[in-house]
Amino acid sequence: MNALMLCHEHSLRTYLWGYGRAFPRQGVKLSFIRMDTPPNIHIRELLDKCPERPDFILQPESDHPLLPAGLTETDIPTVCLHIDTHIATRRRIRWSMLFDVPVVFHQHYVEKYRQTGHPTPLELPHAAQLDLYDVVSNDRPLDVGWVGRTTGAPYATRQRVLPQLAQEFRMNEWTKHYLEPEIAEVYLHAKIVVNISRDDYPQDANPRVFEAMAAGTLLLTSLPTNLTELGFVEGEHFIGYHNEAEIIPTVRRFLAPESGRERIAAAGRELVLARHTYDARVKSLLDFLASNGSKLTAPARNWPETKVRLTYLDYYAGTFSMGCAYEEFGWIARHSLVDSVAGARLLARGWARQGLNRVAAWSQR
Repeated sequence: MNALMLCHEHSLRTYLWGYGRAFPRQGVKLSFIRMDTPPNIHIRELLDKCPERPDFILQPESDHPLLPAGLTETDIPTVCLHIDTHIATRRRIRWSMLFDVPVVFHQHYVEKYRQTGHPTPLELPHAAQLDLYDVVSNDRPLDVGWVGRTTGAPYATRQRVLPQLAQEFRMNEWTKHYLEPEIAEVYLHAKIVVNISRDDYPQDANPRVFEAMAAGTLLLTSLPTNLTELGFVEGEHFIGYHNEAEIIPTVRRFLAPESGRERIAAAGRELVLARHTYDARVKSLLDFLASNGSKLTAPARNWPETKVRLTYLDYYAGTFSMGCAYEEFGWIARHSLVDSVAGARLLARGWARQGLNRVAAWSQR
């Protein structure tokens, strides 16, 4: 099986390394684009460069957003991966209409995609990399392991709790940025991993929770959690806390040898490695495409061209590819006065967001 990835290989390693390694293990040969590819290149140009006709086209979120022209015209199934579905959900749903299968990483959002008119969204939660955690570690010198961002508005709880944890327990260097293999090393050498999700989405079953359990480490995470909807049971596969004041006492309690820490950690590891690896997620995607007979179900395939181009304009403006957004606006302005008004609003919002981002980046210097 062959897939055309609408990103360059380095970008996939940065944002979705687990998928990038799992696809080949599931028999999928990946073709990538060049780093200097224009965001609005026509899909025909990319397909002409493929050594073999792809069985599907996949757009992951990346640091170089790409939305080729002509996606709604190709007879090859298209897939997009929406990692942070809870952020800018309406826009993500709008963009997903250009694709046959939008893959949603967070629970409850599939129904929102359906309610808005997409017939074939697919929920694939985060997961762990099988080949990084298929070892058993008995050497755990760290009391608590932590990997994750600590700067920015959604992380105030982390900023309060992590220094307290570092004072009380033996930890890794928690302010450091870790690569994927380094994350595994931290978790494989920790007795407990404390997960503190984003303040604006505390129930998130993020990659950290799966990776921690895959490493055979006791996971301590906030309640309620989306993990329970995936078959994980609090007290059996992980331990939960209701507020941050409970974190340090709970860690202290489960560091005791008789706490049952190792039993719970082993059960969590078994369930993750059995059902929640990126290999399992890729297999689910391939099975979904096969069961749907590679149907071309993107709603935008049946839209008038002006509506399709407005969606492209919205994507380019939302990802700050303003030159591409202006090209779409030029076409729309020549063909529809009403739609050109809507396009002008989208351009204005794009410029406003870009300006705010620049101000925020400047203020953090």
